[in-house]
Amino acid sequence: MNKKDIANIRKQFKLDNDLLNIREIFNVYIMKESSEIYHHQSLSFDLLEEEQKELFMNNFKKVLTGQLDEKLFELKFQRDVENSSQLILHQGLLSQDTEEWTNYMLQLVEKMLKDHQYEMDIVVTFIRGEYRIPMKPRNDEAEESERDAVYSHPFILCSMNKTQDPKKELLFDYVEKEFKYNIVVDPVINLKAPVSGFLFPSMTDNASDVNHVLYSTGKANELDYHFIEDVLNAEEIMTAQEDKVVFEEVVKKVTGDQINTSTLSNVYEEINRVMEENEEEDPPKLDYKDVETVLKSSGVKDVDQEKVESAFKTVIDDEKYEFKASNIVPKYNKKSIKIKTKIADISVSPQDLKYVRQVQVNGKVCLMLEVEENTVIEGFEMIPEVLFQKAKDNTDL
Repeated sequence: MNKKDIANIRKQFKLDNDLLNIREIFNVYIMKESSEIYHHQSLSFDLLEEEQKELFMNNFKKVLTGQLDEKLFELKFQRDVENSSQLILHQGLLSQDTEEWTNYMLQLVEKMLKDHQYEMDIVVTFIRGEYRIPMKPRNDEAEESERDAVYSHPFILCSMNKTQDPKKELLFDYVEKEFKYNIVVDPVINLKAPVSGFLFPSMTDNASDVNHVLYSTGKANELDYHFIEDVLNAEEIMTAQEDKVVFEEVVKKVTGDQINTSTLSNVYEEINRVMEENEEEDPPKLDYKDVETVLKSSGVKDVDQEKVESAFKTVIDDEKYEFKASNIVPKYNKKSIKIKTKIADISVSPQDLKYVRQVQVNGKVCLMLEVEENTVIEGFEMIPEVLFQKAKDNTDL
């Protein structure tokens, strides 16, 4: 799935939408002390009150919100796994019987609880429904409605939410005319910040893909490997942050630990150019041959295929690994690069990195910024200072 596919389904989660039909909702309450199921309940989604539907709709949208490879990850199911979650989900999707569908979902919950202790009570919510995409764009003048021909996508969505203690509050009773302490013992389910979740099957270009699942993590770049490998039975994946770190280590192996800002700026510019050339397609990936081309084009000396391939083997133990270009370049037009020093912290965009230099002045290391106009600090315009002077000519006349 790309961000367009995710955005298309996320925006469908609203009330009174004839393109989205949520048939059933199944809630499971898990106790933290025992890691056991305390209660579970299955209902037709239509039987919920409107306020409850609205709360859940917002929760489901939260599960599908975030950047790819940071909060949302398309995972591939492992092959030849005993009691495969891919098969359980597929059977649950096809099941016509409510009890049978809930039993399949309880099998997934059992996987969540096996050899795992949660820090708080957890509520796991499953829904299954159908998402429909019109085959033709809306045409108000056409006799045939765009709803007459649609792509149909049955799906299961899971949302995991933590509970929290109710707030201790002081109330005023209008009838008794007295102040009262509000005593509430029932835990509150926090639907505003899901701790995890997934959507099955994955959907790409109006086609369902049962070999992949869209996994959602609660915090950016923080993966729950127990959930990915033991619950979903999916293959390992790296976050965008980890991908970037690995890329940097590969470059260091090739160029050495030091690199000037001009060369690094060229590297980012070259990768960004590749991304712009493939804007209409899936995010481009770079293998060791592509990295070699990028480094050579950026002005890095003494680069060859053997050296880059060796760096891949050393850093990631896989010379066939491919980096997602979008993961390894900081946001190109934003001040996404942070330069931290004891004196000050500076933020610049990758395209402006070439205007930053580290130089030595009178034996001291200095950071130099090339600017196009005089700098203003606290309303005062700075006076340009001459640091480099021509050496005095001592030649005898």
